Amino acid sequence: MNRDTLLQLVKEYGSPLYVYDTNVIESQYKSMTDAFTTVKRLQINYAVKAMSNINILKFFKKLKSGLDTVSIQEVRLGLQAGFDPKDVIFTPNGVSFEEIEMVAKMGVQINIDNLSILELFGQRYPKIPVCIRINPHIMAGGNSKISVGHIDSKFGISIYQVPHIKRIVDNTGMLINGVHMHTGSDILDIDTFLRATEILFDTAEQFDNLDFIDFGSGFKVPYRPGDKATNIKELGQKLSKRFNEFCKDYGKELTLRFEPGKFLVSESGYFLTSVNVIKQTTSTVFAGVDSGFNHFVRPMMYNSYHHIENLSNPGVKERYYSVVGYICEADTFASNRRIEEITEDDVLCFHNAGAYCFSMASNYNSRYKPAEVMLVKDKPYLIRERETFGDILKNQELDLDF
Repeated sequence: MNRDTLLQLVKEYGSPLYVYDTNVIESQYKSMTDAFTTVKRLQINYAVKAMSNINILKFFKKLKSGLDTVSIQEVRLGLQAGFDPKDVIFTPNGVSFEEIEMVAKMGVQINIDNLSILELFGQRYPKIPVCIRINPHIMAGGNSKISVGHIDSKFGISIYQVPHIKRIVDNTGMLINGVHMHTGSDILDIDTFLRATEILFDTAEQFDNLDFIDFGSGFKVPYRPGDKATNIKELGQKLSKRFNEFCKDYGKELTLRFEPGKFLVSESGYFLTSVNVIKQTTSTVFAGVDSGFNHFVRPMMYNSYHHIENLSNPGVKERYYSVVGYICEADTFASNRRIEEITEDDVLCFHNAGAYCFSMASNYNSRYKPAEVMLVKDKPYLIRERETFGDILKNQELDLDF
């Protein structure tokens, strides 16, 4: 997206501001479907947790996507956006059994990753089909903080516990209609990921009534200039061939499912901030912006890199800055980063701000959450208004008499 467009959006809607380009989302979605054209039944389920604005969900419905959800609130958002319950999968972790029951009654596909919950669900609802989440004990992602397939992960049922799963199924008479895994984010090594899929295929062979196999996601996108990304085309060629072979041996045409979040929306997002102050110390030049980790937590939480561009001064010489926020914490977005020379009131753009950015925002320091704008065919729509002081006070008791 060009600088002039982004600057105009800040002028119109203020800062800080999230902007999402649906052209990018659609392109990423198409790249996945194009990579698996030889698979007869393919289902892409967008991972709602990446960016949950209901207007984004409606756009994915237009693309004929399904949804991957992790909370009853995400399920309700999906249904409110118009999704058919059969196109929604619920993959929670550590939630109450009551929440799983409520979602099951909505007609949504249930995915269980805990033996005790699986047994209880089978005893009470043996006629409701269930998917099981397997932990393959393989780290396919590059960052330990976002890799969830390793042996110490809280997610999934260990592959070594499959006999326990079968015992529960035999005792309850419940139906297992899918098997699932998710190894984590930032997958670059396709061969490692494919080794994990073989574990899932081995597990799938042990259940006779499957409808689908869900391979999760975690595909890497480029975060800095020259950065590498998951080769979706290569993955599509290799996994499609193996999946089709498995279906032939299994004696049934199964659905191949994925649940991408970051891959679909990360590059569509731009986070725009205004520079409040330039502060020079004995060793550092700080550029302080009108935001903090209350709006954009990934650099502090995951040590993630986001390219920062000065929209107001294109083409000028670069200097080294530490870009920091206005939160009363050490909220550093970037340390000693080369950026076009910054002055106060300049607008900085953080790239790759579509995934796990606004969805992880908070009101820390009683700051307002930003507005969100979505571009559809290059036309801007305000899809979330900026919060006000009334939003901060909402749901608080104001009339206590001390």
